Amino acid sequence: MPFPFSDIAIAKPRPALTLSAAAANEANGATLFAMITTAQRSRWPSDIPLTDGAAAGLTDASLVRLKLFTLDNRLISRVIGKLSRRDRTAVRKMLRPVLTL
Repeated sequence: MPFPFSDIAIAKPRPALTLSAAAANEANGATLFAMITTAQRSRWPSDIPLTDGAAAGLTDASLVRLKLFTLDNRLISRVIGKLSRRDRTAVRKMLRPVLTL
């Protein structure tokens, strides 16, 4: 999908992690995502390293960064994989204290 950058006026195709439920995505016509990146040099305190990138369809060591965005469903190109149970648990653990609902 085209990942929106906050500091430049372009979008590049990048993998992302779907955070919202399929029913909500369909009803709203948009999906909430978190960034997936290989950027190891610019660490954020909330970065979640992925332990099973192959299951997620990733070829390089990657991490989930809690840089969140919403994207129109028509811009989503394809599903490349799914997080392993271990990686899903780690993402959920990091999201709980971040979201104030």
